[in-house]
Amino acid sequence: MSVVKPYNETEDKKSQVRAMFNGIASSYDLLNHTLSLGIDRIWRRRAISRFKTQEAQKLHILDVATGTGDMAILANKRLGCKITGVDLSTEMLKVGIEKIEKLGLESQITMQEGDSEKLPFADESFDGVMAAFGVRNFQNLRAGLGEMARVVKSGGKVVILEFSKPRKFPFKQLYMFYFKHILPLMGGLVSSDKKAYEYLPASVLDFPDGEEFEKELKSVGLTPVSSKRQTFGVATIYTATKA
Repeated sequence: MSVVKPYNETEDKKSQVRAMFNGIASSYDLLNHTLSLGIDRIWRRRAISRFKTQEAQKLHILDVATGTGDMAILANKRLGCKITGVDLSTEMLKVGIEKIEKLGLESQITMQEGDSEKLPFADESFDGVMAAFGVRNFQNLRAGLGEMARVVKSGGKVVILEFSKPRKFPFKQLYMFYFKHILPLMGGLVSSDKKAYEYLPASVLDFPDGEEFEKELKSVGLTPVSSKRQTFGVATIYTATKA
């Protein structure tokens, strides 16, 4: 698998991803929901439902690549549990913290800066770990997944929502035209960073999905439980457990 970067080939991917999200933070939420026609909210709810148990309120879940906190806030709302969010981008975190403060959720959701490939937490610190549209941006996918496996407790779940590639005609062709041409144009007009929205489809096309991604989960000691494709395969919800 090659390493797709947002801007150039000289600087490392991690630095470029941080700079990219710092630059588009103010318009990220608007574009995220608009460009997906709001369907991303449905995907997030379905991913979070993988954690539902009779004692969901007692869970402490880590949200990796939390961004502006959408996944963390929704998980708290639907499960009533404690959430810790971690992200590389300080500007994305600022937006997220502002949203959390407006909702009065500071005691239940904590946000902090951190490297997903070197998480600042002890082994087996969390009952569950989740990530929505974040693992694709790891510089070293296996290192990031390995950290997620390290910090989740034995018997805990790791739930990952990530873009995947539609496979069936004619939706595949229509979607790829939108993804490669319409999305970068619209994203560039609103965010003033067209390259960030050219990186999105490029990173999705380069990313292993389906069985290939399950192999990556297995390589770090996680056991894949299910891979549920969403909306004709535009995204996939992966659920795995730690023995």
